[in-house]
Amino acid sequence: MSTLAMHPSSHPVHFSVDYPDRKLNRWTTALRIVIAIPILVVLETVSGGHFAARGGTVVTYGAGATLFLGPMLMIVFRRKYPRWWFDWNLELQRFGNRVVAFLALMDDHYPSTDDSQSVHLDYNYPDAQQDLNRWLPLVKWLLAIPHFVVLAFLWLAAVVAVVAAWFAIIFTGRYPRGIFTFVEGVLRWTQRVVAYAFLLVTDRYPPFSLAA
Repeated sequence: MSTLAMHPSSHPVHFSVDYPDRKLNRWTTALRIVIAIPILVVLETVSGGHFAARGGTVVTYGAGATLFLGPMLMIVFRRKYPRWWFDWNLELQRFGNRVVAFLALMDDHYPSTDDSQSVHLDYNYPDAQQDLNRWLPLVKWLLAIPHFVVLAFLWLAAVVAVVAAWFAIIFTGRYPRGIFTFVEGVLRWTQRVVAYAFLLVTDRYPPFSLAA
């Protein structure tokens, strides 16, 4: 059962990862970084990117990436958030978080490009005229700076926690519940900041909390 199901939240951004209450695969855990390379390549291609070829030519190898500037301009000038832009951002975040959860050893099933698997992310589609302040998108990134600072330290702690979990899984086959809850909380906090400052789907300021 997901954490979200056990602890419903009133926050418009909902994130949870099902705790793997079972023995995890030690071999795929030990080689996780190597095994994840193919799906990281896939994520990079759909996230958009380019490189400079010989002669200064810029070669684009992917399309998409998080849509920020378009929704911002539409909210400011048209008070509208196109639904397909919202859906793209949501699905890209879901996919990216499945990959992150896999790298964080929270699930030993290979990340799917479409199925939710053990990672659950959702946010409410906003009515731009009723739910969103048209001028706030211009400064949300600035207002979120305190979160960026805190998250920098939390992510450092999360990396250390995942290393500890790696040793625990190698020797016991289990992911320590306390470490899992902490890493899940860091991911949840991050998603709420991303939804507020970059996806612009909510004007509700993210709480300084790991809890659901």
